[in-house]
Amino acid sequence: MTRAGDALWALRRQLAASPSADLDAELLLAHVLGIGRAGVKADPSRPLSAEQAEALSALSQRRAAGEPVAYLIGHREFWSLDFEVTPDVLVPRPETELVVELALAALTRVSHPAVLDLGTGSGAIAIAIAHERPDAVVTAVDASAAALAVAAANARRLRTGNVAFLTGSWYEAVGGSRFDCIASNPPYVADADPALAFLSHEPQGALAAGPAGLDALAVICGGAPAHLAAGGVLVVEHGATQGPGVRELMARAGLAGVATHADLAGRPRATRGNSPRSALESGFDAREWPR
Repeated sequence: MTRAGDALWALRRQLAASPSADLDAELLLAHVLGIGRAGVKADPSRPLSAEQAEALSALSQRRAAGEPVAYLIGHREFWSLDFEVTPDVLVPRPETELVVELALAALTRVSHPAVLDLGTGSGAIAIAIAHERPDAVVTAVDASAAALAVAAANARRLRTGNVAFLTGSWYEAVGGSRFDCIASNPPYVADADPALAFLSHEPQGALAAGPAGLDALAVICGGAPAHLAAGGVLVVEHGATQGPGVRELMARAGLAGVATHADLAGRPRATRGNSPRSALESGFDAREWPR
């Protein structure tokens, strides 16, 4: 008979190539046993049935092949909320919480803010903001109907009724509407980046964005002046080396007060810019980037 402690030890060895082997093993075992991680550690003598042992073996093989744990167990924590995830959406990552932090900080003195989340995926950003600001009117947009179905299900389960979900490519779904904050974690990996090979289980359309990884960011930054209310703020996530390029995109779009912020690991991870001082649109053409 296999016991939880022995199974956990074996799992850690099987997943040793993962940088998070200990956590992966605990999450998979807890999932199979139907208990929390604390329960796994508290009762190492807990027996596994033959069916549980078989299920655990299958999950460990899939994890060893690179499949994200979140897809294997069907959920991931973000902003202290439990999000359901499927292969139709990116796995929410801790660094994206910086986008939520910056958006909430920008909205501190705004009553009943209008918020737009572009490329919402699982709905992590939109729902986190809506959860913190029940008075906000949040619009979440994604080109993928399958992703929006996951996001809408998360909103219902987490009881955030102040989020509307729209299908469309970036700004096309919102027409001429303006927002106090536009937030986005768009695709920003370069098409030829070797990192994509390690992300093969996640939707590639939500990851890759042109030769420099800036195509989606160019569209978002370029369209921001026409969709930000007076005093509004744009906040976008990007790669650790893309800060200068994103700051230039925002500056050329006419955004003011452009600044890049680091995540908890000290990596430049998100850039924000304020609505143009002039009410006139900047005339920025996203197709001009890269030059």
